[in-house]
Amino acid sequence: MSLLDAELFDRGQFQAELALKSSPIGAFKKAIRRAHEVLDARFRENRDVRRLVEDRARFTDQILLEAWKRFSWSSEAEIALLAVGGYGRGELHPYSDIDLLILLGSDDQEIFRESIEGFLTLLWDIGLEVGQSVRSVAECGEEAHADLTVITNLMESRTIAGPEHLRERMQEVTASAHMWPSKAFYLAKRDEQRARHAKYNDTEYNLEPNVKGSPGGLRDIQTILWVARRHFGTLNLHAMVGQGFLLESEYALLASSQEFLWKVRYALHMLAGRAEDRLLFDHQSKVAELLGYNEGDTKHTIERFMQKYYRVVMAIAELSDLINQHFEEEILRTGDSSPAKPLNSRFQVRDGYIEVTHANVFKRTPFAIIEIFVLMAQHPELSGVCADTIRLLRDHRYLIDDEFRRDIRNTSLFIELFKCEQGIHRNLRRMNRYGILGRYLPEFGHIVGQMQHDLFHIYTVDAHTLNLIKHLRKFKWPELAEKFPLASKLIDELPKPELIYLAGLYHDIGKGRGGDHSEIGALDAEAFGNRHHLPAWDTGLIVWLVQNHLVMSTTAQRKDLSDPQVINDFAAFVGDQTHLDYLYVLTVADINATNPTLWNSWRASLMRQLYTETKRALQRGLENPVEREEQIRLTQSAALDTLVRGGTDPDDVEQLWSQLGDDYFLRHTANDVAWHTDAILQHPSDAGPLVLMKETTQREFEGGTQIFIYAPDQHDFFAVTVAAMAQLNLNIHDARILTSTSQFTLDTYIVLEAEGGSIGDNPQRIKQIRQSLIDTLMHPDEYPNIIQRRVPRQLKHFAFAPQVTIHNDAQRPVTVVELTAPDRPGLLAKVGRIFLDFDLSVQNAKIATLGERVEDVFFVTDANNQPLSDPELCARLQQTIITKLSASSSPSPQQISI
Repeated sequence: MSLLDAELFDRGQFQAELALKSSPIGAFKKAIRRAHEVLDARFRENRDVRRLVEDRARFTDQILLEAWKRFSWSSEAEIALLAVGGYGRGELHPYSDIDLLILLGSDDQEIFRESIEGFLTLLWDIGLEVGQSVRSVAECGEEAHADLTVITNLMESRTIAGPEHLRERMQEVTASAHMWPSKAFYLAKRDEQRARHAKYNDTEYNLEPNVKGSPGGLRDIQTILWVARRHFGTLNLHAMVGQGFLLESEYALLASSQEFLWKVRYALHMLAGRAEDRLLFDHQSKVAELLGYNEGDTKHTIERFMQKYYRVVMAIAELSDLINQHFEEEILRTGDSSPAKPLNSRFQVRDGYIEVTHANVFKRTPFAIIEIFVLMAQHPELSGVCADTIRLLRDHRYLIDDEFRRDIRNTSLFIELFKCEQGIHRNLRRMNRYGILGRYLPEFGHIVGQMQHDLFHIYTVDAHTLNLIKHLRKFKWPELAEKFPLASKLIDELPKPELIYLAGLYHDIGKGRGGDHSEIGALDAEAFGNRHHLPAWDTGLIVWLVQNHLVMSTTAQRKDLSDPQVINDFAAFVGDQTHLDYLYVLTVADINATNPTLWNSWRASLMRQLYTETKRALQRGLENPVEREEQIRLTQSAALDTLVRGGTDPDDVEQLWSQLGDDYFLRHTANDVAWHTDAILQHPSDAGPLVLMKETTQREFEGGTQIFIYAPDQHDFFAVTVAAMAQLNLNIHDARILTSTSQFTLDTYIVLEAEGGSIGDNPQRIKQIRQSLIDTLMHPDEYPNIIQRRVPRQLKHFAFAPQVTIHNDAQRPVTVVELTAPDRPGLLAKVGRIFLDFDLSVQNAKIATLGERVEDVFFVTDANNQPLSDPELCARLQQTIITKLSASSSPSPQQISI
């Protein structure tokens, strides 16, 4: 072991300070603090991080040795101080665990108890965070036999103080000849890794990845080394080259990737001042800066740094797959392998894995680079690709050039993959993992590892894209038919299902290139269709889907679906049932693949409603749109039939309905109209506000809770109501505000609980909500305090200036206020208060929360129930909303059009 330089640890000065003071604690702390400062300064100077973590371990060795010497251990004593785990490897990050084993030759610990306790107390007093165990050699054997973690830690051990022969005895007792033979150890480590990956959704691409534990992280590299060490004995990364597990170029890539992650981890520890391995939003910009990513624009800096991170961990994951496949073949296969079974002249199957028939397959027949993935999809019983064949694939990626991409054999094979009954997503993911997909489709290569710095898109663009295709495939699973009933039905009815997979592959491919990604992606999709000789109709459908993949979700979430004109316009846009079916299935998959929290029950209900109403319009014929009067008549007729059968006097119904206005019957179903009407007629006029609640649908995975309020109209009704609901911890997803001619308000809110679920059949919760709303609305002058909940940690990093657009509706006498702002607790209540201060009435509202931002649309009128006509008033309203909601004090003004 090389000596530490004096700047890092000056032994003479340390000994002098020990001699001068009665307590050693000050001298130890000073030495530790000095070493921290020196190493951190060297890190900021971009010194070799490998040397830094090794120097920190060597320094810690010296400190522990000095501490150990202060206690009585006879030269013949059967006791030793060992470094184990990561520290045992001689690697130590700023706040990594210092794992120690005090190893005894016998089970008798009493003779050392006082010294051991004094030693550990000293370590605590000088500020070292150590994890320690005290065991005899025999106890090490017992513990290691029973615990995978213990045997793993003991495999990586060094003697810091005491006789080396104790460690050698321990190594002998715990050797693979006595416990955890390499096969059992490998299987246990494989299961451990799979469980760990599952904690991170089996993806390298998380918004806040763990550089140690996430797929492709440092733990994956270490797992490789643990397995190799158990099987071959002492082994390091470079030694795996000699064993044939790695090529020299692969070793260089793995080593450089490890160094990059070490830099990230070192920076995280240094910034957090603790053992922090999560690359949180709190640290991403600062880590990027420490690693030399200085773009000026913080968002761009983070995105560039994180793309580098994702590409590094993807490279590690790829090599990890390759090496683990080697382990499968080397460790698990005992005796002679079974004879190979030919698939064709280029490929054969051995022990369930596909392999080439000879080493020159890809060089002689380059189309085999695509063919292998098609064969795996056509033979889902195959477990994977042999290690040598994976390496050959990697080595021959250079053959994928423009000529390769135009070759009819390759284009035909690629399309054939999307027509397979099984394995489409699995093999596209393999193609991406092995670096084939991004070479065959250079436009896909641009989005590999590309992140978007927001909470809405929780995966990189390539991971989201493949996740979308996975969701499309999952719609065919019988067990998901209840959660996605319509999508599951439609996916089997699409005339050419391969087209929706291709549209999914291209829907976001234009991101990161500036401009409208839907337009850019549509151009790429058209070029793809032409290059792959698809029929004109097929190409046209793919292009249309890519260009318009956001339209259906935008319409469902931002438009009034009770308005016949909205439905007619959307029906005219999609044009026919086939386009509607494809678009619905793609949209549902896209929402679920973007962020699993987005697909809540209310969003599902909106999507189904838009699909169903549009299908009716198409069946009726675009030339025969339902007029407002006809829809009102149909709704009233069905509701009246229900009421009369229930014993309600039709004259009472007609009298009430004459006061409600047309919009009420347009915005509610016949069932809701009957429910409301019956309750209103039975509600005494002096009984205060009427508050009704029910689920919007009986479907388990769709809908929300409808809250209907009938009460004398008050100008502050909306503001008071949303403030009260905020206090009840309810999220409002839709608001329909109406006033009858008798000056009664008929307000309907669709709400979910704060975590996204519906209230459901919970009598106690329903009673609490109803009573709280009644009490609040009975005393509107006692305006509820707008809640001041703590802003969640992640949301704090997305403090952009709100955007407000104000314009008058072309078809209805209302003014539309569109708001995009950072999501914050109580935001809707604050907006309601602003409208109240401006003497505005809210007639309708569409509420959408997308990750870290809200996109809300309000339809308002002035005190005279007219749209706003004063540009100066609109400008003040806009600026007030921005100022009240903005995290910055001087946001730039946004667009207004009257």
